[in-house]
Amino acid sequence: MAKGYQGNKERLEEISSFGKTISKRAGFACEWCGSKDDLRVWDHNPDTSPAPETLALLCGQCREWAGGRKAAADELRSIRNALWSDIPAVAEGAAGVLAQCKEPWAREAIEESFIDDAVKVALLK
Repeated sequence: MAKGYQGNKERLEEISSFGKTISKRAGFACEWCGSKDDLRVWDHNPDTSPAPETLALLCGQCREWAGGRKAAADELRSIRNALWSDIPAVAEGAAGVLAQCKEPWAREAIEESFIDDAVKVALLK
């Protein structure tokens, strides 16, 4: 158990070392919806080493959606523009949340985005 705890602690420290870089990149606003409240760095791909392209600055609400909390379709419209980001954590993370929405506009937005085709296929199956 100590190894897992220590490994997690080291990972969190590594992620926090990117905090200033990610915050500046994001203009100190949520990279999905633009909110400036309760911002924290979010780890899009916890199976790989943290890097700026695998991290995004998200507000509390968007982190909840990223964690699996369901949202109403009208709430999700605020993150649609994130699909056009050139940062994988931002675009692919938002697409993952939007893919859970069954509205046609969400699917169309994902299909039209610049996200890697393999990721699109996996999300829209």
